[in-house]
Amino acid sequence: MKKAVLTIIVILTTVTFSLAQKIGFVDSDYILSHIPEYKAAQAEIDKTSVDWQKEIEVKYGEIDKLYKIYQAESVLLTDDMKKKRENEIINKEKEVKELQKSRFGVDGELFKKRMELVKPIQDKVYSAVKQVAERGGLAFIFDKAGQVSLLYSNSKYDKSEDVLTFMGYNKK
Repeated sequence: MKKAVLTIIVILTTVTFSLAQKIGFVDSDYILSHIPEYKAAQAEIDKTSVDWQKEIEVKYGEIDKLYKIYQAESVLLTDDMKKKRENEIINKEKEVKELQKSRFGVDGELFKKRMELVKPIQDKVYSAVKQVAERGGLAFIFDKAGQVSLLYSNSKYDKSEDVLTFMGYNKK
């Protein structure tokens, strides 16, 4: 009886280890910090960002000056002149906010510049991760930088269709 149980345990252990998938992880921050092109691209992006921020701060400073002048002179101005100055200040504020949005917004110039400079480097890293995974026979590679995320997965282990079928959904 003990021999049969031991044999079953050995068989189950062997099957479990043969089915087990090899996984790995990388630290993309560490990798990128050792790529000179990435450092140069990041430095250029940082410089551009600082320059643009200074430009916007100067424009806000000009608006602040206009507002202070308006406040000082408002007692001497007619209602029409007050309205004209207020509109001028409001329009300048709108212009600066639009400039700020166009530079730093979701799809702004800084985002586009980052995509232009950094994306090709990230693509090279991803390609290298994929090749390392395939050479090492790894099924998955995770990135531990920031939030853990999956960088590579062998498509033969994708069970999405199985889950949809199990839930009763068609592939259509």
